[in-house]
Amino acid sequence: MEKTASGVQSLDRALNLLELLADAGGSMRLAELEAATGLPLPTIHRLIKSLVHNGYVRQEPSKRYALGPRLIRLGETASRALGSFAGRHHLAALASGIGETANMAVLEGDAVVYVAQVPSEHSMRMFTEVGRRVQPHCTGVGKAVLAQLRDDQVLALLARTGMPAKTTRTHTDPHALLSELNEVRDQGWALDDAEQEIGVRCVAVPLTGAPTLAAISVSGPSGRITMGRISEIVPVLQEAAARLTDDLRGDRQR
Repeated sequence: MEKTASGVQSLDRALNLLELLADAGGSMRLAELEAATGLPLPTIHRLIKSLVHNGYVRQEPSKRYALGPRLIRLGETASRALGSFAGRHHLAALASGIGETANMAVLEGDAVVYVAQVPSEHSMRMFTEVGRRVQPHCTGVGKAVLAQLRDDQVLALLARTGMPAKTTRTHTDPHALLSELNEVRDQGWALDDAEQEIGVRCVAVPLTGAPTLAAISVSGPSGRITMGRISEIVPVLQEAAARLTDDLRGDRQR
């Protein structure tokens, strides 16, 4: 049985097909999967057939393949475990009160993963979306999470991932980032000032004491989330973070 660096090759390929279906909005034709993966059509057909048999993919009358109902239970269970269900209520209040998109993210391996989000009523779409994995050095939630680690743990993580520049404002020096993380620990909040996406500012706070390393944030255009608004936003975020952390602790104890 052929293996890859991450495990069994056929499993990696099957999971990649599920990711492609999700990225495409839920359904694709076999030919589209072939073009997207570069795999031979018989290989894709064999993998899809197995996924259909197990309920993770279904075939529509149009002959397109779509995500299957068995994924619903997995998704709901994962959402509960990651705090997404508990988080949405608090994020909705944040998005309504501050008027910008509210996010929740957790540290998974060496990446930060967005596990819940409530968008603002404004039409501007940003890079964040549920399920997206990003490197922590250039996002507000990432810095808020890294600030909960020791400096040696942060340096080890950065050595594994590197610090690629997403914009001209991205930190690329680990020691400069460590200095900023010390400020985050002292002041209790983190800032992404156009470091992940030009024109976007994000203010984040850690979920200190939560069962997993996590943070919440609000993000929006720099013209709306001005530096002058940070003193208004941070206390609201911190209050929401405290309530959410209490909820997550309660869920874990049940």
